Amino acid sequence: MQTAQRLKKIPPYLFMELRKKINKARSEGVDVISLAIGDPVEATPSSIIDELCASARDPQNHRYPTDEEKGMLSFRREVAAWYSKRYGVDLNPESEILGLIGSKEGCHHFVLARVNPGDIVLMTDPGYPAYRSSILMGEGIPYNVPILPDNNYLPVLEDIPADVAQKASAMFLNYPNNPTGACATLDFLNKLVAFAREYDIAVCYDNPYGEVVFAGQERISFLQAPGAKDVGVELNSLSKPFNMCGWRIGMACGNHDLIAGISKVKENTDSGIFNAVQFAGIQALRHEAGFIEEMLSIYGKRRELVLETLRKIGIDFNAPRGTFYLWVPVPAGMTSLEFTNRLFDKTAVVVASGTAYGQYGEGFVRISLTVPDDRLEEAMQRIEKEFRQ
Repeated sequence: MQTAQRLKKIPPYLFMELRKKINKARSEGVDVISLAIGDPVEATPSSIIDELCASARDPQNHRYPTDEEKGMLSFRREVAAWYSKRYGVDLNPESEILGLIGSKEGCHHFVLARVNPGDIVLMTDPGYPAYRSSILMGEGIPYNVPILPDNNYLPVLEDIPADVAQKASAMFLNYPNNPTGACATLDFLNKLVAFAREYDIAVCYDNPYGEVVFAGQERISFLQAPGAKDVGVELNSLSKPFNMCGWRIGMACGNHDLIAGISKVKENTDSGIFNAVQFAGIQALRHEAGFIEEMLSIYGKRRELVLETLRKIGIDFNAPRGTFYLWVPVPAGMTSLEFTNRLFDKTAVVVASGTAYGQYGEGFVRISLTVPDDRLEEAMQRIEKEFRQ
C-alpha cells in the first residue's frame, strides 16, 4: 500500500538510525558506548515522582485532561510564575501559555498553525533535524541560514536575501543551541525581533536547554527582548532541566494569536497531557530548581573530562557554554563521517556526525554528556588510546 507523497520528502530521523546501528552492534556482542543521544540517565527527582503517584491515584485524573489541549490553568499559572521569577517575563496564563506534550510537538504544531503551502521557513544550518521534517510535512520550503564559529554560531540576519525574507512566514531558532551549544545574547534577540517585525516573520524560538548553561553564561529567554511577544513564541520543556524526557511535558509561551493557532491544531490532534503529569510538572517548577544546579555540577565535571581528553589528542577549542553537548571539531585531514566511523569501528564509541545537522556541520561531531560517569570515563580512555599523538 502506498503512503502519502509528503513522507518521501522526509529524511531518515538521525536518532532512529543511530539506535538501529547501536542495537545491531550490541546484538553481536560489541560493548558499544553511545555519546550520540541527549537523554539524561539520572532519575527524575523523587518529589516529582511522588506527586505523579499521588495524583495518578485520584480518579478525577483518570478522565480526559482538564482544559484538554490547553493544559490545566494551574499548570499554566505555574509556568507564568516560573518565567516571571527566572527571566522577569510577564505572561498571561490564559492567553499566552499553552501546555505541550514536549517542545517537539510544539515545533510541528507551530508549522501547521502558521505556515501555508509554499511558504519559506528559515532555519539554521547546522540545526535540529526535526525542524526540517516539520516544515516539509507542513508543505513549507526550508531555507538554510548558516551559523558559523566566526559569528559564535549566531545567524547573520542581514545576510539573508531580502527577497527570501519577504517570502518567509516563519523562522526556527534554538538557543542554547542543539547541536553547537552556543548561546544567544540579548543584543542578538533585539535584532531578531526587529528583523521579524520588518518582514512579518513568526519566530518559533525553541528553548528546551534554557536552564542548561555553565558558569559565565546567563540564562536568557527570547521573551525578554522588548516586542518578542509581538512576533513569536518560545517553546520550552521540563525534559532537560528536570530529567523528565519520557514524561512528555512542555509549554509554548508568547504571542496570543500564535498560541491560539497552536491550540486549535492541538484540539484537533490530541486530548492533552495526563493531569497527573501536569501536577508533577507544577511540583518540578515550584520546588525543584535546586536539582538543576545539581545536574549542572555533574555535567560540568563530565564536560571538563571530555575537553581534557580532546586536548590530549590534539583537539583544543573554545567550547560554547550551553546545553549538555559538545560540538567538537574533528582532527585535521578527516571528515565528520570518517572520524565518526573510525570511533565506532576502533573504539565502539558512538558520536553524532555533524553532517546530520546540515551541510555546515561538516568538520564537527556532537558529543553528549548524558551518560553515566563510568561509561564516559571508559569512552574517553578508548578515544585517548586510539588517537593520542
